[in-house]
Amino acid sequence: MALSFCGNDDAYGVENGTLNNGCFVDALNLVPHVFLLFITFPILFIGWGSQSSKVQIHHNTWLHFPGHNLRWILTFSLLFVHVCEFAEGIVSNKTMGTNHLHLYMPAFMGFVAATTSVVYYHNIETSNFPKLLLVLFIYWVLAFITKSIKLWKYAEFDVGPQHLRFCITGLLVLLYGLLMSVEINVIRVRRYVFFANPQKVKPPEDLQDLGVRFLQPFVNLLSKATYWWMNPLIMGAHKRPIELKKIGKLPIAMRALTNYLRLKDAYEDQRVTPSIWRSMYRAFGRPILLSSTFRYLADLLGFAGPLCISGIVKFLKDTYFGVHFMSSTKLLQNTSVLAVLLFLALILQRTFLQASYYVTIETGINLRGALLAMIYNKMLRLSTSNMSMGEMTLGQINNLVAIETNQLMWFLFLCPNLWAMPVQIVMGVILLYYLLGLSALVGASVIVLLAPIQYLIATKLADTQKSSLEHSTDRLKKTTEILKGIKLLKLYAWENIFCDSVEETRGKELTCLRTFALYTSMSIFMNAAIPIAAVLAVRRFHHTSVAFAALALFHILVTPLFLLSTVVRFAVKALVSLLVISRLQISLYMFSLNVLPRPFDFSPQTKAINRKQPMRYQMDNYEQPTRRPMRPSETEDVAVKVRGQSGGNDRRREDIKNSGNLIDKEITRSQLTMIVGQVGCGKSSLLLAMLGEMQAIDGRVHWSNKNRYSVAYATQKSWLLNATVEDNITFGSPFSKQRYKEVIDACSLQPDIDLLPFGDQTEIGERGINLSGGQRQRICVARALYQNTNIVFLDDPFSALDIHLSDHLMQEGILKFLQDDKRTVVMVTHKLQYLIHADWIIAMKDGSILREGTLKDIQTHDVELYDHWKTLMNRHDQELEKDIQQDSQTTLERKTLRRAFYSREAKSQWLLLSSQVCWCYMSSGGFFMVFLMVSSKLLKHSVIVAIDYWLALWTSSQTNQSLTNATLPTRSLCLSDPQPDSYFLLVFIILCAAGITLCLITSLTVEFLGLSAATNLHHNLLNKIIHAPIRFFDVTPLGQILNRFSADTNIIDQHIPPTLESLTRSTLLCLSAIGVISSITPIFLIALIPLGIAFYFIQKYFRVASKDLQDLDDSTQLPLLCHFSETAEGLTTIRAFRHEARFKQRMLELTDTNNTAYLFLSAANRWLEVRTDYLGAVIVLAAAGASIWSLEYSLRSGMVGLGLTYALTVTNYLNWVVRNLADLEVQMSAVKKVNSFLSTESENYEGSMGKHVPENWPQDGEIKIQDLCVRYDPMLKPVLKHVNAYISPGQKVGICGRTGSGKSSLSLAFFNMVDIFEGGIVIDGIDICKLPLQTLRSRLSIILQDPVLFSGSIRFNLDPERTCTDDRLWEALEIAQLKNMVKALPGGLDAVVTEGGENFSVGQRQLFCLARAFVRKSSILIMDEATASIDMATENILQKVVMTAFADRTVVTIAHLVSSILDAEQVLVFSSGILVESDSAPNLLAQEESLFHVLVRTHK
Repeated sequence: MALSFCGNDDAYGVENGTLNNGCFVDALNLVPHVFLLFITFPILFIGWGSQSSKVQIHHNTWLHFPGHNLRWILTFSLLFVHVCEFAEGIVSNKTMGTNHLHLYMPAFMGFVAATTSVVYYHNIETSNFPKLLLVLFIYWVLAFITKSIKLWKYAEFDVGPQHLRFCITGLLVLLYGLLMSVEINVIRVRRYVFFANPQKVKPPEDLQDLGVRFLQPFVNLLSKATYWWMNPLIMGAHKRPIELKKIGKLPIAMRALTNYLRLKDAYEDQRVTPSIWRSMYRAFGRPILLSSTFRYLADLLGFAGPLCISGIVKFLKDTYFGVHFMSSTKLLQNTSVLAVLLFLALILQRTFLQASYYVTIETGINLRGALLAMIYNKMLRLSTSNMSMGEMTLGQINNLVAIETNQLMWFLFLCPNLWAMPVQIVMGVILLYYLLGLSALVGASVIVLLAPIQYLIATKLADTQKSSLEHSTDRLKKTTEILKGIKLLKLYAWENIFCDSVEETRGKELTCLRTFALYTSMSIFMNAAIPIAAVLAVRRFHHTSVAFAALALFHILVTPLFLLSTVVRFAVKALVSLLVISRLQISLYMFSLNVLPRPFDFSPQTKAINRKQPMRYQMDNYEQPTRRPMRPSETEDVAVKVRGQSGGNDRRREDIKNSGNLIDKEITRSQLTMIVGQVGCGKSSLLLAMLGEMQAIDGRVHWSNKNRYSVAYATQKSWLLNATVEDNITFGSPFSKQRYKEVIDACSLQPDIDLLPFGDQTEIGERGINLSGGQRQRICVARALYQNTNIVFLDDPFSALDIHLSDHLMQEGILKFLQDDKRTVVMVTHKLQYLIHADWIIAMKDGSILREGTLKDIQTHDVELYDHWKTLMNRHDQELEKDIQQDSQTTLERKTLRRAFYSREAKSQWLLLSSQVCWCYMSSGGFFMVFLMVSSKLLKHSVIVAIDYWLALWTSSQTNQSLTNATLPTRSLCLSDPQPDSYFLLVFIILCAAGITLCLITSLTVEFLGLSAATNLHHNLLNKIIHAPIRFFDVTPLGQILNRFSADTNIIDQHIPPTLESLTRSTLLCLSAIGVISSITPIFLIALIPLGIAFYFIQKYFRVASKDLQDLDDSTQLPLLCHFSETAEGLTTIRAFRHEARFKQRMLELTDTNNTAYLFLSAANRWLEVRTDYLGAVIVLAAAGASIWSLEYSLRSGMVGLGLTYALTVTNYLNWVVRNLADLEVQMSAVKKVNSFLSTESENYEGSMGKHVPENWPQDGEIKIQDLCVRYDPMLKPVLKHVNAYISPGQKVGICGRTGSGKSSLSLAFFNMVDIFEGGIVIDGIDICKLPLQTLRSRLSIILQDPVLFSGSIRFNLDPERTCTDDRLWEALEIAQLKNMVKALPGGLDAVVTEGGENFSVGQRQLFCLARAFVRKSSILIMDEATASIDMATENILQKVVMTAFADRTVVTIAHLVSSILDAEQVLVFSSGILVESDSAPNLLAQEESLFHVLVRTHK
């Protein structure tokens, strides 16, 4: 048939006037469109030609003209109306005799012009050249005029709203009019034409900052909706990993500071009692409302799917319309139109849904940033005393940061669901009623009745999760203790006892996890079973075309009910979190010190005066003049004055007090003041009181006005930042190379720095975890020295240092560096030999000053005290322990330092999901469980397809019957021929029952497969680690091992099973859907090929980018949490240095960095979901098109319904396939990490002698060392070479030698802890290498240099095997001189020992270790440098006990202090792993050329 614009049937004439010719009016409508295309195409091409691509224009030229979003929305509406006009034209054209192009041609051109207009507008906007908008303005005016003429003519010819074309034309007039007004508004605001001076506009501040890469707020509406701006990042991730640099900074409006100020203003603006709820609503309410609006729109559009399917199935046969002007309802009865509408509804629904998700996530992140800043601000004003008294613990602060703020954020994410769900449920029931009549209420009531069970399951899940978390924490605590004390456990052969204890806790944890798995399965089962049950309930009343629509609606109904329980639970959690945070608001105000006056501070009225009031050291607010005049008694030389000070950690306990007089003290400027006294006499408390950190009960502290801004303060417990060594020392001060070098030398840090992989640029782990105590302390002292302050407070700077380092630090650091600088130094110390250097000494006792003055004054006035000091000082002089080059302790520290860092550096790259890791996981779960899972999953999905297929057959059979008996109404038909119906119903019920049962079985098999894998992996890991040789622990950092037991185990326990379940479910659902559609309409497969290719590329790019962004999110979260705990631990130091502002800034930076990573991750998820949702919509369109096209092949309408219902499910599950796959990849790396530890070799525990060891071995304690050669690892050089020695029973032997001479290696060789590759050690006639390790180690005793205690009771620490009587334990405690102290404790032997024995002093801990060695009654005791880290008094006790209680036992002492073995009956002197001398101490001393003589003489 010939094509002509006006048709060939001469239906039109111009006799009645040109405008009365319909064809001419339509031709007139073409003019504006053609005009726009002619003008804009050259401009666009010239623009693109000059800049090969618009993308190259930097985004700082982006600028939104007024009405930007409205214009995009109107243009999209215009496009939609043009599509409707085109469809109407095509359908109307079919009814005409000849082809009338004018019916649809203008509509098509209008569509092209509208598309061009938006492209053109976007290009003008990005190049900020508004004058070219004039073209669009002319276009809108012309289009408006031509369409108005058309509408006017329709009205004239009585074409009204009952005709579709009239409605469409009316809509177009309205849209063109609105777009014209938008254009006029741009002219009015920007004045780019018709005005003398056009307005100059700058792009937003964020876009001028090249660092801002998160562009969601700035891009155009289309890019916002589809996350198009993310394309370069996600595509680029394939070439190179996404790094922090790449994601840049956050826009100003999203930064933590902006949001904190917004929340703070909202909080302070409230007239009545401020509520944090209200302030949150005021600050962040609007975006949540916006998100909820999007959510409502998405939910309402969601119902369009089932209705369109119902329509398509219903009108499949009715495709002929015979009117020139189609009635408005007729178009909706065209199946092709319904298919397109279904597609558009899906696209819009998904776009709105993703927009809703994005807005809530962004708001949640903003809220979290604000809350973190608020908590941090409060924390900086927390008083130290409340921290130490446990009123506000580190754990609570960490919980606030890691848990409570996240709970609130998650609540915001789910917030829109809270009010969208009821609407969804009500709408669903109304539509069901519309489709099914009253029977819908039966189905709905089934769903509603089962909802409380869902809620019950959800609450049970929450409770189980909580108890599982408690057991997990407990298990981790025990594991940490084992790993920290692994050397002791191995030496005492206690590893199995402790291993069982962990396994017991793990058992409880697994019981919780099993219960959790059961409830999860129940929940999944309910979710699948409810819709089937509902359909069963209403099945008998179904109308033909309605079955699938009803099924789809029931599925829609179940989701909100299922989610409702989750959302309610989160709402409750959020309420609890808010209560915690608002309590923190109040409690921190109560606890905070009056140290940081800020405009919004509430300062409690305490009588503590603080130098912290910037620059003016004021008195109490109610009695001080603005500046205090000098008192006559004062001189300018006084730096700090303490008047009548009495302070405590709270009102109940005074730390600094005196029965007679309160502390009254002046610290003179530029002098070295030393504070000495016994442990616990209030030395540190006096320093803290001067810093204003104690709550002063009475008295005050005055600071001289001459002092600089802050005080350099080194705490007793060293505090380090998780930063580089250089940053820790400079601590925010300007870097001066010379000063820095002097400080490094003074603190002997250079050798340690040389060992670090990146020198002083190496990052120190959290709390300096990779460094030893001495190294940490020297860095802390270096920080205090480096600061340019007048006053330096050093709290026991030598406690973790040995003599050599202490002397060097005293001479070079304190006497030379600080005194030359004329700085005031106040130092607490236990090293009395340095008192001779002090300008002033303060001796304290029981919280008061016992004596003060110069050493001479004290010598004159308190002879008794001076003599006491002298005896202690003499002891110090005899500590001839330092080797010629360096002391052993430091060298040992440096050895471990090297190990700690080099193993940290090897950061493994986890590749994408490998079959090897999957195999490891599956084999841990057990192949039977894997087989069960796979078969039940396949069976379940087959049954689900069978149910739907059967329903389709049933529906189709009814349809066929209704066509043959067209005279009978459909409902009565269902009842008139019950025979086939009851047959269908019976099979349907059987299939449903099978499906519901299989749902339960499959979810249980997946959960229990996961649990079985988790159980086996943890059990194997624990056994491998605990039986690994000691060398493994030397080369593997503790943190790395702990990560396997904490983070990785948690992922294997709780994250992999649900991800695996979700992945298999969504994959099988998608595959079965595509299978069903293809089997019904094979032609669909043609469309599937390009869709499959698109899907492959989308998931390929997304998985790589998602993994990178997830890593970034994890890696930026840790520093933030660390920063909070670091700040809480170092409050005193930060406040002393006055660095609060710097730390706040750092916290804001860390929060923003983490938030950026999280925002990009959520934007990437939205990117994926939008694309997979659109793909899903195309699948639905393709399926609908294929069904309509295949109609002529006598396709049953029931089958079409089945195909389309399945196509709808694909849209829901496609993105979950990719998301779960990406998650599983990340989670499987935990299995890989655990698996890498499972290949660790274990020690040989069996031995060749087996069980034939005498019960009482070793009885005498005779030791023969025969040609002994020892190494730590077959790859390393020997550390002991051909050692021969004989130790007779009961002999006291000392072993000494320079650093690295092999002393400690020998002690380990006694316990077969190192590789004895030649020779051997024979004890009481038995070669120890032949003994089972457990037997050997359980029969010897050792006291190590570092005292190790475990949490539990004193009884457990002395005798974990529970084999000794109480009398034996008390006897051991008496020998160790601890009996009275333990008796005084509540519970006696059952008194609590906290983690690491922190509630006892180091000396007491060492004595407990001595008691532990005595309990064992072994005839051989080895003391490995046991006196290195204890004070004089404890050392005296230890020496005495060894001489008396161990008189009849063989004692081998490895000497840290050469002086401690001068009484030994035999001394073995080692040098470079060779035994060079062996004789009694007096004999060796007598030989002047002997090494022992040299060692003793060198350090006299």
